[in-house]
Amino acid sequence: MTLIADVIGTGAALCSMTSFVPQIAKIRRERDASSVSLKMYAVTVTGFSLWIAYGLLIGSWPVAGSNMVCLALSGTILVLKWRYGSGGGLATGKPGP
Repeated sequence: MTLIADVIGTGAALCSMTSFVPQIAKIRRERDASSVSLKMYAVTVTGFSLWIAYGLLIGSWPVAGSNMVCLALSGTILVLKWRYGSGGGLATGKPGP
């Protein structure tokens, strides 16, 4: 039963980690994050931070490690939202480079 749980956990972690990559690529390519919800990603970053703390407290390095990757990726989206929030450049609305 442990092998099945490990395979399912690994699959879940890989899906969670890779789910942010297309959004990051789209924002960087278009330099537009106006459709990204700032509140949603603020809550997501907070959630991953709490999952990391939980994983460390219970001594589960797979939980902590996969959530560290998710935190880095969702944090990247949050930074890009602040940078390209209104589209076409910086969040101030000025034209991009």
